Amino acid sequence: MIQIKLVDQIELNEIYSFLQHPEAGGMDLFIGNVRNHAEGKDVVKLEFEAYEPMAISEMNKLAEIAAKKWPLKKIIIVHALGVKQIGDPVVVIGTSSAHRQDAFESCRFLIDELKKTVPIWKKEYFTDQTVWVNAHP
Repeated sequence: MIQIKLVDQIELNEIYSFLQHPEAGGMDLFIGNVRNHAEGKDVVKLEFEAYEPMAISEMNKLAEIAAKKWPLKKIIIVHALGVKQIGDPVVVIGTSSAHRQDAFESCRFLIDELKKTVPIWKKEYFTDQTVWVNAHP
């Protein structure tokens, strides 16, 4: 089962609950948070925008590739949109499978490919300037 979402706020407990499966002995979560620095500068906050129909479509394609490549029980990809503060989660990739290696490998594949292909843009607010970034850092 696959779940793909673009949301205002990420709920980690909901994601963990979704990934539960009686046949899954391994679960892997990647959580990307807003950090307080980038490029040697202090970050104040981030803002995310997406071309939502295409972002959802691309995330679904990635999940389908992962589902064919690894024997996964569940896959979830959630990305936050809007203004996010330091420490806020902004992207979560989760997979569950019978064995941990499949969960680890598939989760890594999904976050790496999401950063390359999904049309989500980030605006970094520094103490001295604001910069749009084409994709994830």
